[in-house]
Amino acid sequence: MATRELTAESRPAPSLVAASVTPNYSRPLAVVTTLFFMWGFLTCLNDILVPHLKSIFDLSYARVMLIQFAFFSAYFLFSIPWSKVVNAIGYQRTMVVGLLTMAFGAFLFLPAASAASYPLFLTALLILAAGITGLQVAANPYVTLLGKPQTASSRLDLTQAFNSLGTTIAPKIGGLLILSAAPLAMEQIRQLAPQALHAYRVHEAASVKMPYTVIGVALVLLAVVIGTFHLPKIETATRSAGQKVDDSIWKHRNLFLGALGIFAYVGAEVSIGSFLVNYFGLPEIANLSAKTAAGFVSFYWGGAMIGRFLGAPLLRRFRPGFLLALCATVAVILVAASMLLGGHTAMWTILAVGLFNSIMFPTIFSLGVAELGPLTGNGSGLLNMAIVGGAILPVIQGVIADHVGLHHAFILPVLCYLYILYYGLSGSKPNSERYART
Repeated sequence: MATRELTAESRPAPSLVAASVTPNYSRPLAVVTTLFFMWGFLTCLNDILVPHLKSIFDLSYARVMLIQFAFFSAYFLFSIPWSKVVNAIGYQRTMVVGLLTMAFGAFLFLPAASAASYPLFLTALLILAAGITGLQVAANPYVTLLGKPQTASSRLDLTQAFNSLGTTIAPKIGGLLILSAAPLAMEQIRQLAPQALHAYRVHEAASVKMPYTVIGVALVLLAVVIGTFHLPKIETATRSAGQKVDDSIWKHRNLFLGALGIFAYVGAEVSIGSFLVNYFGLPEIANLSAKTAAGFVSFYWGGAMIGRFLGAPLLRRFRPGFLLALCATVAVILVAASMLLGGHTAMWTILAVGLFNSIMFPTIFSLGVAELGPLTGNGSGLLNMAIVGGAILPVIQGVIADHVGLHHAFILPVLCYLYILYYGLSGSKPNSERYART
């Protein structure tokens, strides 16, 4: 994406990647990494909201997946507008605006809980995710540009590891704070009079007030820190003003196939994570309570964190497409095994998928924008829009679960991982004529 953040100091060296000696960006990279942690934490709290709101509002699997639909549809709706914001005010200010937008969405959980209104909860999630979209649009390309291009994939994988740290911690904290009370059985809820039912819903929904108030305050403070910190201004490989580029993002197969890969990956990861609490509660799996099951969800996201820390050096030694295909293959085997088996074996095989999800997003992202040159910004916007897979595929899996049962609804993630396998082996290669010139 184009940026106007050009400084006098940057003019002698046309770009970061062209500098003969790469500056030390460890401090600004560490500051930006806090954003990855924060949006990972908030995204994974949805996995706790799903069983909580499902119980409160007596929702089907398909209807409760509107939580993920509202959240991840923000990437489709707001990625392009946020890219224009970046062009207008730059990376750092966009991060600040994104954090304040997130804080507003977090504070909206208070009236949503007081009114026990499911539509208001969905609205709060949409606004919260709109702010996270702004952070993603600004932070992902910023990290790839903050250093040598040869290590961009490894660098993004490392920052994504701290994103996974947030997703690992969130289920534990969310389970303790949000799922602390034992809800009434569904048969008891359905027998309540309308006034008593509303009072029950208000009482149960109140458990989200304190966590999201603390989150909102933390986001405001983080916005102040990011706004006052001196982040280096960078210039990207973009066209000069008025310059025409005889190219189109649609001519780069690795990009649009990569967008489908992001769609499939995020959809599969979110679909699995969203259903884990309910899945572990099935008698044929582990028959766990919601609070106990929430603690095990941390193993799923913790596996992704460990995998990303391990993947950062591996991506420097091995071809990224090969590692991507290998991880996708193992993910297919693990999900299929969980579907075919039962008991704790089914539980632990589905949890192990998190480890092999680890390198998928940063690897698909970096392969997707490879060799785009002046179109890198537009390509990044397209890839961020594809995160909408996290909105659409969980709803589809919810419909499947309502019809054939949750145990066998995981066939959808299997299909997603098969596509990612194809992308790693073949679809990630740039156009043949462009590839031959490099």
